[in-house]
This record gives sequence, structure tokens and C-alpha cells, in this order.
Amino acid sequence: MFGRLMIHKNYVRIIKLAFPIVLANASVPLLGLADTAAIGQTGAATDLGAIALASLIFNFVYWGFGFLRMGTTGFISQASGANDLDETHALVFRAVFLGAGIGILLIALQRIIGQTAIGLLSASDDIKELVDHYFYIRIWGAPATLITFSLLGTFIGMGWTKHLLFVQLFLNGLNIILNVLFVVGYDLGVRGIAWGTVIAEWCTVFFAFYLLLRKLQLGSFFSRLQQLQARVFDKSKLLAMIKVNGDIMIRTLALLSGFAWFANQGALFGDQILAANHVLLQFVSLSAFFLDGFAHVAEMLTGKAYGAKDRVYFVQQVRHSTLLAGITALFLASSLYIAGDLLIPLLSKDMQVQLVASAHLGYAAIYIALSFVAFQLDGIFIGVTKSVEMRNATLMALIIFIGSGLWLTTAYGNAGLWISFIIYVVARAVMLGLYYPKIGREMAIN
Repeated sequence: MFGRLMIHKNYVRIIKLAFPIVLANASVPLLGLADTAAIGQTGAATDLGAIALASLIFNFVYWGFGFLRMGTTGFISQASGANDLDETHALVFRAVFLGAGIGILLIALQRIIGQTAIGLLSASDDIKELVDHYFYIRIWGAPATLITFSLLGTFIGMGWTKHLLFVQLFLNGLNIILNVLFVVGYDLGVRGIAWGTVIAEWCTVFFAFYLLLRKLQLGSFFSRLQQLQARVFDKSKLLAMIKVNGDIMIRTLALLSGFAWFANQGALFGDQILAANHVLLQFVSLSAFFLDGFAHVAEMLTGKAYGAKDRVYFVQQVRHSTLLAGITALFLASSLYIAGDLLIPLLSKDMQVQLVASAHLGYAAIYIALSFVAFQLDGIFIGVTKSVEMRNATLMALIIFIGSGLWLTTAYGNAGLWISFIIYVVARAVMLGLYYPKIGREMAIN
């Protein structure tokens, strides 16, 4: 009876930890909607196009440095599990300095990055000019954004998911207010969106620091840094962090390449199929908001168990968080399959696009139903900082995806593309699963 009660409490605890992350993720699209509405009320089609393309540039750049969040989570959760307060504090400093350093480097290289990115855009000269204005304003928020990534990684690693929600709501809420003020109130157009975002990014990093200093009991930031200076700048630990982050970056770029290849292959079948695939991917992305919540919880709990060398607790957290993620994935997939034909028209009024999307709806539902395994294993491997295995598994899955996709699209067209996409997410799970027993063996030895 006592054992069942403890299991029940653990499930409730996992849900409580995951729920703020889901809400934080769900707040992100609201910012895009607000920006679109503000520009749509005051600007022309060129302004909307410029915002879409400029945001794409920064999404790609910042997504590439997502390792600052993921790598920090793994290291922090392990140090927390080992009850090593000094190392936890030192990790915060290392992650912050790394984020600040990369952000300053991006500012120093802004001319090269901006000219290259804008030169690659297939857009009119008018839109490129507006993108240019946006880029050279918003790039000044790079240090703040990347430091915030590190701080969010700390919150997740420590299990403070409510604070992650507070930071995300603060960022997006302030960003929406400033963007509306600058665009609607002061008629600054695309420049107003850029300035609103930069100011929100810098305000957010100070707000996140405020929460962290209170929660982590760092005391005086600079005096604590002075106390831990030797540990913070320990060469071996700095190299370990850089190595893990480098592996995660390669893994992230491989994931981006997979989605880019999927989109490009869809484009070869024509505009309607490209648009239909894009509609279905919106449902896939929405499901990721929910599944990411459980994956982030897996990061923090397995990382703590790994740091504490508690194999029993590790297995328990893997089992419970994965079961909840699986139930959620099945619910989301079933809901999409049942209600998809009602939802698709909300995203496209084109009848041909609706028909194509409806014909491939089942594939998207299957992808969602099976994707939770890869999400969970990603979270586990981030928690235990097994970055080499993550990198290798993702690269192998990408090769399998492209190989199977070239064959299946030739034989079955867009249906073959979706089947290969499903194979891709299963291959990611299988490849990571092959490495999984090694974690248990290491913990048993230690």
C-alpha cells in the first residue's frame, strides 16, 4: 500500500514539474501572433514578409546554440544530485560566461552573418532592406538571449520549472507589450518589432538573474565568483562543457537538416503538397510542446539520479516519466486523427491543400504516437550528459531517414516521404536505445 502511494505521488510530482514547461512552451506562438497582428494592422505585405524572414534567421542562429540550455541542464542536475553546491554555483558562472562570450562574438561578426543570411534569402529588394534593418538592431540582444538560455537550463536542472514559466511569460509578455507600443503607438514598423524584442531580451536576462540569485542563494554575484574562481575556470571542466556542447550542437544541426530535407522533398511534389505538409507539421510541433515537458522532467530527474549514483531512483524516474509521456502522445495522436479534418480548414482555406493534408493525416498521427520515445531518450541522455551518443545516434538516424526517403518517395510519393519521416523518429529512438544499457552499467559499477 505504501509503495503504491509513493508511486502515485511520483506521477503527480512529474506532472506538476512538466505542466509549467508545457505552459511556457505554449506561450511562444502567442508572440508570433502578436507581432503578425501588430504589423498587419499598420504595415504592408512587405513588412509581414520581412518579419517572417528576419525571425527565421534568428531562430536558426539561436536554435544552433540551444546547447547552452540543454548542456547546462545536464551538468546542473548532476551536481545537484551529488549535493555539490560549489560545483552547482561554478557551473552557473561557466554557462553564463559561455553564453555571454558567444553572444559578444555574434555581435562582432554581425556584418558577416547579416550579409550572408540576407544574401541567401529569396525575396524582393524591399523585403531584404527591411530584414537588414531588423537584423542589425536585434543582433544586439544576442548576449542576453544566450545567457538566458543558460539560466533556463539551470532552472530546469534544479527542478524549478515554475521559475522557467515566470521567465518565459515575462519575456513574451513584455515583448508583446513593447512591440505593440512601438509599432501601433509610434508607427516604427519592422524597426519597432526589433527594438521591442531587444529591450525585452535584456530585461528578461536581469529578471532571470534576480530569480536565480534569490533561489540559488548565491549571495553577492561577484564575491561568490571570486571565491570559486579557480573552480569556475578549471581547464578540464571548461573543456568538458565545451565538448558536450559541441556534440549537442552537431546533434541539433542534424535535426534541423532532417526537417529541412523533409520540407525540401515536399516542395518537389508541388505547392499544394508543400503547403499540406506544412499544415500537418504544425500539429506535430504542437504535440512537441506537451512531450517536451516530460522530456525536460526526464532531464532533471535522471540527471540528479545519475549525479547521486542512485540506479533504483534513475530507473523509476525513467519508467514513470516515459509512461506519462506515452499516454500523452497516444492521446494527442488519437485527438488529431479523430478531429484533424475539422482542424485542417482552420490553417488553410485552399481545398486542394485540405484534401492532401487529410489524406496524410494518419501518418502525422502515427509520427506523434511514436515520437515520445525519442523525446524521452533525448531528455535522459541530456540529463546524464552523454552527448557523443546523442550526436552519433542523430547522425545515423539522419542517414537512415534520407536513405529510406529517397527510395520511398520514388515509389510512393508524399506518402513515402511521411513513412520515411516516421522511420526517422523511430530510428532516433532505436539508435539511442542501443546506448541506453551503458548508462545502467556505469551506475552499477559506481
